[in-house]
Amino acid sequence: YRGLTQDVQILPVDYEIEYICRGNRVIVGPKVRKCLQNGTWTDMSLHSRCCNSEQRKKKLYIGALFPMSGGWPGGQACMPSAQMALDLVNNRSDILPDYELELIHYDSMCDPGEATKLLYDLLYTEPIKIVLMPGCSGVSTLVAEAARMWNLIVLSYGSSSPALSNRQRFPTFFRTHPSATLHNPTRVQLFQKWKWTRIATIQQTTEVFTSTLDDLEQRVKEAGIEISVRQSFLTDPAVAVKNLKRQDARIIVGLFYETEARKVFCEVFKEKLFGKKYVWFLIGWYADNWFKIKDPAVNCSVENMTEAVEGHVTTEIVMLNPETVRGVSNMTSQEFISALMSRLGGKNPEETGGFQEAPLAYDAVWALALALNKTVPPLKARGRRLEDFNYNNHDITAEIYRALNTSSFEGVSGQVVFDAQGSRMAMTLIEQLQGGSYKKIGYYDSSQKNLSWFGNDVWIGAGPPADRTVVIEEFRFLSQKLFAAVSVFAGLGILLGAACLSFNIYNGNVRYIQNSQPYLNNMTAAGCMMALAAVFPLGIDGHHVHRSQFPVVCQFRLWLLGLGFSLAYGSMFTKIWWVHTLFTKKEEKKERKKHLEPWKLYATVGVLLAVDFLSLMVWQIVDPLHITVEKFTREAPKEDLDVLIQPLLEHCSSQKMNTWLGVVYGYKGLLLLLGIFLAYETKSVSTEKINDHRAVGMAIYNVAVLCLITAPVTMILSSQQDASFAFASLAVVFSAYITLVVLFVPKMRRLITRGEWQSEQQDTLKTGSSTNNNDEEKSRQLERENRELQKIIQEKEERVSALRNQLAERQALRSRRRPSSGQNQNHNASQPDPKSLLPPPGYPNPPTDNHSFSNSSIPLLYK
Repeated sequence: YRGLTQDVQILPVDYEIEYICRGNRVIVGPKVRKCLQNGTWTDMSLHSRCCNSEQRKKKLYIGALFPMSGGWPGGQACMPSAQMALDLVNNRSDILPDYELELIHYDSMCDPGEATKLLYDLLYTEPIKIVLMPGCSGVSTLVAEAARMWNLIVLSYGSSSPALSNRQRFPTFFRTHPSATLHNPTRVQLFQKWKWTRIATIQQTTEVFTSTLDDLEQRVKEAGIEISVRQSFLTDPAVAVKNLKRQDARIIVGLFYETEARKVFCEVFKEKLFGKKYVWFLIGWYADNWFKIKDPAVNCSVENMTEAVEGHVTTEIVMLNPETVRGVSNMTSQEFISALMSRLGGKNPEETGGFQEAPLAYDAVWALALALNKTVPPLKARGRRLEDFNYNNHDITAEIYRALNTSSFEGVSGQVVFDAQGSRMAMTLIEQLQGGSYKKIGYYDSSQKNLSWFGNDVWIGAGPPADRTVVIEEFRFLSQKLFAAVSVFAGLGILLGAACLSFNIYNGNVRYIQNSQPYLNNMTAAGCMMALAAVFPLGIDGHHVHRSQFPVVCQFRLWLLGLGFSLAYGSMFTKIWWVHTLFTKKEEKKERKKHLEPWKLYATVGVLLAVDFLSLMVWQIVDPLHITVEKFTREAPKEDLDVLIQPLLEHCSSQKMNTWLGVVYGYKGLLLLLGIFLAYETKSVSTEKINDHRAVGMAIYNVAVLCLITAPVTMILSSQQDASFAFASLAVVFSAYITLVVLFVPKMRRLITRGEWQSEQQDTLKTGSSTNNNDEEKSRQLERENRELQKIIQEKEERVSALRNQLAERQALRSRRRPSSGQNQNHNASQPDPKSLLPPPGYPNPPTDNHSFSNSSIPLLYK
């Protein structure tokens, strides 16, 4: 037995006692070694008395880097905690009885550059350090990567970087602070608990936070959660915070040191990125009053900071055992806190950096002491001692590594166990800032996937906010009042068209109606009715039909309007075209009359319809119409709700809509312009064959003007459903109304006021239905005969002119051959024989005036 605590008088002869000499103790009995003054023992068979002598302990040195300032001033509480552990270990007779641990420490300021210089001093300044103890992750990364070159074990109390779990890069590294990746399963669990599927992140550009975020990104991806925004900064977070605001980040994970946290939340206050719409997740190892500490680099007041950080959630490794259990140091967690407070001299824990991590530093010293103690027997068996350690001794380092790797004890921070990567395994504490102070709201054990929830979480709003602005899609529909009003007018227009069509058909035998080309007028009425019918599908939208049926409505719009226009306008254009062709051309200032054949009129309308039909058919085959949805700028409702309205509008469109519209509008636009020109050219023409061509011209004027104005306006106003529909539908309605009224109302009035239909009907009853047909046939025959006679007359005129020329030549020749004998004779000789000047038989006598030949007009003979 070692370390007896009472005097021993008699010992059994069967046991060998190894006793550390202490004063005023007498050992009597066989096989007891005598303790000499120099600290050695006599032969075991001698009876001896233990001498009162003091044994000098050998010192083992630990090189520590405590950040007393910087991004994480954890050394303010961790160094007193580690020193307290060292005092207790050195006073224990059962742990390293022959050794005394001594701490040699420097302030690393949590700066890797400063730590590099201090590491050099530790390594190249006596005495030799058997273990290194850094704090911050950045410093630990530097120290742990270099330590293997000096065969040094590194035991960190405050490093959380996931990168330090790389055994190939850091083969001798251990830490009592768990990896920061241990926070990530807890965060994912909370995201799922509060039904968030979209988060954002902002990080300080350091390896510890970058690797933590990489791990978080992988975990949330596996959980089906999206990281919509990922921002980073080096020193100034202003731009990163603005980007979070601009991209509507709501659930934000922040990874940065305490100093940068104050800068971030000052910008958060300025951008109003806090309140009931936002939740921030921060690291839990900041000081409890970190946001109240005055910082010259932060130009926000304490009140501003307190308002900005209210309600945020922290996740932190459980660093203080919540159970009242005495661990290896014979101290409970609460007793440890009391002792630490005593060492701090009553300093406010909230103002002491690293106060939360202090138990980890305390347990780190105990883990090191127990591991060193465990290495003594195996080293002694090989003739080695701990004090023999130097930077080239790999065997002692390997023994310390094995001892730490198998450590397992109850510390003030809980059960201390290291995983294969040298990282501490622990539970996670979840806290929320409520009313300016942190409240525990749950624990999460990632190894057991068990969430212990207290149910005391508090939210500024009615509950956890949404992970994004709720966007409500709202389709814009046509005003039903406008649609109903225009539909009434269109319906009345269709009735008017039907009445006009019936009138025209019923009075088709009336000569006045016949002379207006009634079949073309019927086509005009039918086309107007089709165009008016297109008003109804123009106003039908998702309010009336299902989305799957909407393409059919698009087809009805296109075909009814296209063919209706071609039929109505095409028939009027045909009339005005033929009037211009037949009655406005002049040759040598003489009017020429041609015969008007009805089949040519119908053929012209057919050509226009065929062009329209083929173009629409090709359009629908090559690039059919389908539904496209136009999105407008999101609108915020008047109520203070965390929602936005996304206005949507359905359109009938195709892939190359503008190209097709350009072709159709160009073709029809040319027809409209040509129609205006022809109507102007024929305004003074008067003909009985098409007796309503002036009315047709008036209708063409109105239709062309309305269409040429409406087509571009509706394209411009396509995003305004009411205005677009109003322009398009009213243009169709007015065009149809004007056309029907101008073409048919005068005919109705004439037949009613003059009673022409009565006389025509009586004639029809007397002569039979074939009279009109016979008259028309006779008229055509007479016109053909008239044309033939005109040709004959022209030939005769040419013959008469030739004969006159010959006669004049003969007279001139005779006058030169015969000399004149006298004035009377010459006069008589110069007079031609009246009989010789007579025209050929069958022609009337010419006038006796000397100038009659030159002034005569042969057409008068025909007349």
